[in-house]
This record gives sequence, C-alpha cells and structure tokens, in this order.
Amino acid sequence: TQSENILGYYVNVERIPNSCRDSPNRIFLKDRKVLLNISMAYYRVNISAYNEAGESPQVIYIVPDFSATDLPGQIHVKHLGTNAVVTWTPEYNPKCFVVDWGTSKEDMRMKIVNTATGNFTLENFQPYKSYKIMVHASDVCQCESFTRHEKTFGVTHFYSVEGVPRTGPANVTILNITKHSALVKWTEIAAEDCLGFLQGYRISFTDSSKKRSLAVTLNSSTTSYRLTGLKEKTIYRVQISGFTNAGEGPPTLSQPFSTPKYGTVEAICICVTQHQS
Repeated sequence: TQSENILGYYVNVERIPNSCRDSPNRIFLKDRKVLLNISMAYYRVNISAYNEAGESPQVIYIVPDFSATDLPGQIHVKHLGTNAVVTWTPEYNPKCFVVDWGTSKEDMRMKIVNTATGNFTLENFQPYKSYKIMVHASDVCQCESFTRHEKTFGVTHFYSVEGVPRTGPANVTILNITKHSALVKWTEIAAEDCLGFLQGYRISFTDSSKKRSLAVTLNSSTTSYRLTGLKEKTIYRVQISGFTNAGEGPPTLSQPFSTPKYGTVEAICICVTQHQS
C-alpha cells in the first residue's frame, strides 16, 4: 500500500500569533521525531507524510503549555482603566522584546517592543477575564520568524477587574459518615467560572434546626475537608463557596445526610449539587 512506502515527513512550525504573516518553517524529515528549541509562546505544528504518489493530509498539533516555574525574570502588571502597564527588569539587553497577551491560544496578540526600558502599555482589557502575558527576549527584531531567536523572559496572568465566582464547586460528595464527623469532597471551580484569582473556599454546615456552624476558610488547592463536632442521629447539609479578592460567590448546597447512632455509615452519600439563588 501507499502508506508502506513513506519517503519522509514535512513538519511546519508556526508561531501563534504570527503577526508578521510569515510562512511557517518547513522541516523535511526521514525519522518520526524532531527536536525543536522554541520559546514558551504558543506554536502550531502541522505534520504530513509524503511518498512518490504525493503528500498526505496534515495532522495539526498545538504545543501544550510549559511550566513557568524556572524563568529568569518577573513581569509586573498594573491596571490603568481598560489598559495595563507591563513592566519588567531585563537581565541583559537584547535588541528587542516580543510581548504576547490574550485570554487563550485562539485569542493571542503580539507586539515587538524595540526599547530596553522594560515597560509597555497593553490596551482594551475586558473585565473578569484571565489574560496570559508573556515577554520574550530576541536578538532578531525584524518582522520574521522568532522561532530560532526568542527566549522567554517571564510569564504572568492578569485580571483588569476581578469579580466573584459565578458558581460554587461541583460534585460535592459526603463520605465516611460517623456519629461525629464526615468527609466532604468536591471538584474545584472551573477557571472560566472564577472571574478572578480564586483565593480559597469557605465551608459550613447546618443541622435540621437550621443552626449554621462557623465557616471554615480553606486555600484554593484544597478539595476535601473533614467535618467534626457533629451530633449523632442528626441531619446535616453542607454548603461550600469560593472567593476571590472581589468577594464570595454563591454557595453549592449538598443533599442532606444523616449521622448514625452507632458506628460508621459505610455507604457513600453522593450529593447532587445545586446552586442557591
């Protein structure tokens, strides 16, 4: 068959965004692997095979996000109305910086900054949206491919205006119910529903007399908590909400659960979440 007579592969590497409108770098390969030395900008990789009969359809691959824990520089962002002033301190003086910003891979914009001052104003930020801002150093500043030249200096995330989460956590589940305790687990609030930097969760419970416990504040990476101080043979209901710097969002309420008189309730109480209006 034709697939058994592959002569090689074409690999097109294109930067996202590609404001310079350059044609992608095309690499010809015999092997099924290639080592790319690229920055932390987003890249689209198109791969096709070829033989004597021609070229196959392309497979498109988006290079995933890299970890930004060991970058050389820090970026600082200060909002100014709908604009943002981005500042950084270069560790050396490249010929220019390339700034990428946007809410997603499909929404990235790019600007070449031909100055060594380390600041730049970005415009038209929308409230309640998370923006990713990346600064790359480059010694090639003409409008050409930066694939071989740029190195990422720093990455940060930014909200021009933060809001409260629009929803509470999902999949609230009650486990290991004893006379005096119960384990609560939940799924973190989705990033697009946070509308700001999620700072943590607040969890409390009420009993059948509607008496509410003091709320416990947990950090944003926590997705489980053991309730203690419960009374035996009592019906309880848990509520959990997330909060940002702008305040607390609506809570998610668990289905009622009952503590036993003796021992432990082995059966898991799967709670259908509902959002309090």
